[in-house]
Amino acid sequence: MKTSSKTWKRNMFIASFIIPTFLFFCVFTLYPVIQALQKSFYDWSGMSENSEFIGLDNFKEMFKDPIIWRSIGNDYFLVAGKVIGIMLLATFFAVALTRFQLKSSGFFRAIFFIPNVISVVVIGVLWNFIYNPQIGFLNAFLSLFTGSKVDIAWLGFPQHTIWMLLPPTIWAGIGFYMILMIAAIVNIPASYYEAANIDGAGQWSQFRNITMPLIWEQIKVSIINIVITTLNGSFVIVQLMTNGGQPDNTTHVMGSYLYRMAFQQYHFGYGAAIGVAILIISLVTTLILQRIMRQETIEMH
Repeated sequence: MKTSSKTWKRNMFIASFIIPTFLFFCVFTLYPVIQALQKSFYDWSGMSENSEFIGLDNFKEMFKDPIIWRSIGNDYFLVAGKVIGIMLLATFFAVALTRFQLKSSGFFRAIFFIPNVISVVVIGVLWNFIYNPQIGFLNAFLSLFTGSKVDIAWLGFPQHTIWMLLPPTIWAGIGFYMILMIAAIVNIPASYYEAANIDGAGQWSQFRNITMPLIWEQIKVSIINIVITTLNGSFVIVQLMTNGGQPDNTTHVMGSYLYRMAFQQYHFGYGAAIGVAILIISLVTTLILQRIMRQETIEMH
């Protein structure tokens, strides 16, 4: 009886944590996904009580929509740029602050992490001022070297504006992933590096043969997290910095185009179909990445 009572209490204790989380997931994640999938089969403005079932017509329309394909391309452009930029810089700074024994490393960690505690809205407004053609810091800085006033409209070039979104998004993400890398590196036994020094291995050799293999799991998790958050969360920075896909719809990502179609043009059924497409693209991309980055985990002894 005592054993049965202990087992019951243990199960109830575990359930007290699992059930609220599961209910939260069902209400705020699963239910909206099911609703979006259902609405994607309807022609509905989002404001009217009337809706018409049209089957797969919204998805057929997506395949013919050039802005959709441009938005997908922009999403993957930001994914590639952020993965390369953030991971290279975050890993470099993490190694520099741990392996090179820099003075005031705690200060630099705090400085790099500051963008992560700033709202993305603030970041968007800040970089809008940096890029401003009249009063922006970037043009003022370039004017120091040209001898005349520079008034480049950095967010006004249809073919290049999407490139201007990379610096703020990379800058905003470096600190968080740097901390993850630092946490992984400091857990590597110092004896590994001492043995490598005795063998005459340089810093690059130690990084390639010791640090990288032992922090690979953190790198993989970081890359997947960057991909997921970019495919699902680039809407805000696009909306703030390019006024929702401008100039000439060249900077739309899937999220910003969803917002435009559903909440500005009141084509809610089409917007729901775009949301379903975002979900499918995110899942497929994540699965492909996990397979590509599959590598046997090296355990520390």
